Amino acid sequence: MKSRIPKVLHPICGRSLVLHALEAARGTSPAQLVAVVRHERERVVDHLAEHAPDVLIADQDEVPGTGRAVQCGLDRVSADSGTVLVTYGDVPLLDSETLGALVAEHEATASAVTVLTARVPDPTGYGRILREESTGEVVGIVEQKDADESQRAIDEVNSGIYAFDLAVLRDALAQVTTDNAQGEMYLTDVLAIARSGGGAVRALVTDDAMLVEGANDRVQLAQLGGEMRRRLLEKHMRAGVTIVDPATTWIDAEVSIGQDTVIQPGVQLLGATSIGEEARIGPDTTLEDTEVDEGASVVRTHALLAEIGPGASVGPFTYLRPGTVLGARGKIGGFCETKNVQIGEGAKVPHLSYVGDAEIGEGTNIGAATIFANYDGVDKHRTSVGKHVRVGSDNVIIAPVTIGDGAVTGGGTTVRGDVPPGALAVNDTSLKIVEGWTSRRRAGTAADEAARAAAKRDNAPGSSSADGKEQEN
Repeated sequence: MKSRIPKVLHPICGRSLVLHALEAARGTSPAQLVAVVRHERERVVDHLAEHAPDVLIADQDEVPGTGRAVQCGLDRVSADSGTVLVTYGDVPLLDSETLGALVAEHEATASAVTVLTARVPDPTGYGRILREESTGEVVGIVEQKDADESQRAIDEVNSGIYAFDLAVLRDALAQVTTDNAQGEMYLTDVLAIARSGGGAVRALVTDDAMLVEGANDRVQLAQLGGEMRRRLLEKHMRAGVTIVDPATTWIDAEVSIGQDTVIQPGVQLLGATSIGEEARIGPDTTLEDTEVDEGASVVRTHALLAEIGPGASVGPFTYLRPGTVLGARGKIGGFCETKNVQIGEGAKVPHLSYVGDAEIGEGTNIGAATIFANYDGVDKHRTSVGKHVRVGSDNVIIAPVTIGDGAVTGGGTTVRGDVPPGALAVNDTSLKIVEGWTSRRRAGTAADEAARAAAKRDNAPGSSSADGKEQEN
């Protein structure tokens, strides 16, 4: 990957490669789920502890190879019998249904080993499946570097994903050596050992080769991400979601969307975002870990860890920061920013405002260009605005303050103290006009010329100003 990040921690569609693999494995309802780790162990283990704490960790030692990795993993398995499913941390498209089918086939045929295979147009780099001509049973798997010319021509390849009889697997691994071109313990050697012991080795061929594709560089990572994205979009559309332009729409794996919601072009739905039914999202909107209830509209908005209530509207050109909760039928309009604020049912912050660290009651309207000054340079303070309050335009509300239910603030007011319910808060300053200021202080400028022309026009005979002066005289 040419990266400081371990390969299995590279993300596509909102999850790391290893979490995609674990999600698929978890869908088979295993009694135990074990991850074998080695490269960048601490980073991988920390990632699993945060996102998949139910997973048991097994450490591979200095002996190389997939066979040794599985052997180390079996040290964490407490059962003595049953089926062991082996998969990999870099096959993100593999799903629970395919793994479940592999286990079902394995147990229905009472096989010692069942391998998941695929037929691909270019098998270079893959282990080839060797079958017995008369029965079609698998007699072995030969790796690319160990294969002869005829074997390299085989197009059925090993996915590296198996269902094993546990007892057979333990016994066979004890017989696997490192006597091969790579000097590794090959897991594939188990197949021949199991067969020599009288066990049946069979294969389940998937008709979807992309399910077993792995990522070994950034190009393959992008290709897998693009294919997963395409499949996710198709899944949502077939479930009743309208996606106007799939080419410009990005939806992560954990996102949920209700029926009859419309996703406009240029939308990114990331993380654990959930959208209710009959909502309208976009265009040009990014929602990350955000909840949008039914019937809401979100246009040209960036939101993170926010909640948008039913029938509410947001945008355009709006930024919802973590902790924003907008109530039913509420509104956060254009060019607004909010953070850690609860906005009640039917309340509105229509435009050009910043609201942070506050509670706003139902039915309240926050006038244009209002700022909630919540930070004093050391601490954050909260503001409480009651129900059905009318905050005038161009207000500065300096926290901590409380504005009571039904109160009103005048335009241009700086609110420095509590406002009782039903009261009017206004800064009483008179308007001062200094006549002729532009001519004295800006002589010769365009503004001066415009002012002189207006004065001449207003004083011309026949003008309303001139007529007024003549009548006064």
